[in-house]
Amino acid sequence: MYYIKANSCFQPQSCGYAVIYIRGNKRARNLRARVLKLAVDFLAHMEYNDPMIVLGIDPGIATVGFGVVETSGVNDIAHVAHGIISTEAGLRLAVRLHRIYHDASELIETFRPGAIAIEELFFNTNQKTAVAVAHGRGCILLAGEEHTTPMFEYTPLQVKQAVAGYGRAEKRQVMDMVKRMLCLDRAPRPDDAADALAVAICHAKFSGSLMGALRGGDVCSTI
Repeated sequence: MYYIKANSCFQPQSCGYAVIYIRGNKRARNLRARVLKLAVDFLAHMEYNDPMIVLGIDPGIATVGFGVVETSGVNDIAHVAHGIISTEAGLRLAVRLHRIYHDASELIETFRPGAIAIEELFFNTNQKTAVAVAHGRGCILLAGEEHTTPMFEYTPLQVKQAVAGYGRAEKRQVMDMVKRMLCLDRAPRPDDAADALAVAICHAKFSGSLMGALRGGDVCSTI
């Protein structure tokens, strides 16, 4: 395992606002008042929100990407570290899984994240690869659960939408946005680490959004 640290580069925190129009009867007006109060309370919380470390994971078996960011709100996300966990192809599967579990545990103990965001698996054809990657993903989930760290799952489409603003964005577009959002001199390498940073950014943006606050910040469907 290796990782790359960089100097923090916080972006200016911007203020948000919410305008909600609900026309109708008294019940609708009461609903509007409740929603506006939630919005005001959320924005006040966002203004003084304590920083949170998010560990993003791009699961794999040969290479597991990870990215660590610190966030205090939707537009306040800073790069902390990124890198990969790698295992050699010639090793027995059990040995490779043990290494992934051990290194994932070390990452959690080192950075003490407030949340772990992991990308949902998506395979079209290669079932053998999918099963091996699922094994590795399970080891990461076990490490997170043993450290009682909240875990959240996002689809590739959700990650691209959060980072690039378009769920069908190309990989280079996502990597370029990761570089811009985290104030990096160049796109993070390798690709697995860049993908993991994108997953971390996705969770940082969701957890700092009004929709995330209204849903309780938990969008996890399978973890």
